[in-house]
Amino acid sequence: MKLKKAIQNPIISPKADSAWESLAVCNPGVWYEDGTFYMLYRGAGHDEAHVINLGLATSKDGINFTRYENNPVLTPTVDGPDAGCVEDPRIVKFDDLFYVTYAYRPFPPGQYWLQKGYDHGWPLTTAPQGLVYNTTNTGLAISKDLKTFKKLGRITQHNIDNRDVILFPEKINGKFWMLHRAVEWVGEKYGTDVPSIWISSSNDLMANWGNDHLLAKPEFKWESKKIGGSTPPLKTKEGWLVLYHGVSKEDDQYRVGAMLLDLENPTIVKARLENFIMEPELPYETDGYYTGCVFPTGNVIVDDTLYVYYGGADRFVCVATCPLQEILDELLK
Repeated sequence: MKLKKAIQNPIISPKADSAWESLAVCNPGVWYEDGTFYMLYRGAGHDEAHVINLGLATSKDGINFTRYENNPVLTPTVDGPDAGCVEDPRIVKFDDLFYVTYAYRPFPPGQYWLQKGYDHGWPLTTAPQGLVYNTTNTGLAISKDLKTFKKLGRITQHNIDNRDVILFPEKINGKFWMLHRAVEWVGEKYGTDVPSIWISSSNDLMANWGNDHLLAKPEFKWESKKIGGSTPPLKTKEGWLVLYHGVSKEDDQYRVGAMLLDLENPTIVKARLENFIMEPELPYETDGYYTGCVFPTGNVIVDDTLYVYYGGADRFVCVATCPLQEILDELLK
């Protein structure tokens, strides 16, 4: 089975008259509630530093989105650890608060698609490796309305380069759970030769993440280079539905896979599809700043339809759908 891409794609494109999103928009986190789709999306302008912000858009039908005002809603803190960028949000909600995990860097990444770094003015040649390479970590922010936020700082405790950090949308057996992809956890000690998907739990969400378990590593050719979690797990009658991305060593393309985790013990993979459910095919997925990339970061279930929101080629926001039962049936085979 394959996800069906909307004929309206891309559903959000760069906005020429907006300095902060004139170059690229992509990788949206999405929440659905009371008839409205809420989307946090990543935006960047033509500045040499390539500073990245998050904007807000809303929709009633999941396809036609209206941007909220003209300014981003979550921005880098000028003198903070996320001064370089805030990107790739994943959204869950506990009680009345939204919890958003997002990737960040201490310095802007520069125009990476041109292999062009950015001179941020800090001489770091003798600094720790994490600073020299401006590597990524993951922060947590809370919000009442997805318009204003309180940043709570770094959520991961392990490694510098740890992204694709995604919270489960509810506690399981009294604990919070998250997926993550620690790049350095590779080798015989960790049981995987390439970066893979890990799962951890915590009693208090903010700290003491532990019981780290290797959830999934590459098994198929289309994901041979690395895999990582993509969208927040969705609770279904058959288990937690998890979409993930895989990158092939052969062509460096990003594709999308699916697995099903046990409802009571999410460290157990009940089922996993051998074939990908989406790949880059169309110009808005193959012509951009990462050519050949479909990268989901948001998914919701509305009226038994699965909506999957993704970035195309690091340039556009897109959506694909399928009947929820169709993907569950495929997994249950």
